[in-house]
Amino acid sequence: MLDSIIPDPIREQCESKGGMKGIKKKLPGKKELGDQSQVFQALSDPLRLKILLAVVEQPLCVCLIKDILGGKVSDSKLSYHINKLKDAGLIVGERQASWIIYSPTKLGEEAVKVAGKL
Repeated sequence: MLDSIIPDPIREQCESKGGMKGIKKKLPGKKELGDQSQVFQALSDPLRLKILLAVVEQPLCVCLIKDILGGKVSDSKLSYHINKLKDAGLIVGERQASWIIYSPTKLGEEAVKVAGKL
């Protein structure tokens, strides 16, 4: 039924990929889509993107991140944004004495590379 309304070039391309079944098989599953969505949501906020860009440049503690953001972000708001980045797997925090130093994960570094190409 759809074959009659699909343009020939698109139909041929779909067929070369195993038809709709073949295309659907290549799509990620529910968990992977959820993980990917979480990354994109984390990167959708300019403040979080700036934090990620900063820690890719140099691992930082919260006080330095706050300074980079202009010092106008409340501690609770900064904590919220850092946790969003951690939950998405983009940064990690490592305790060093009484400090927590945030640095990017490999995924975080790759995300910055992709963002830089946009």
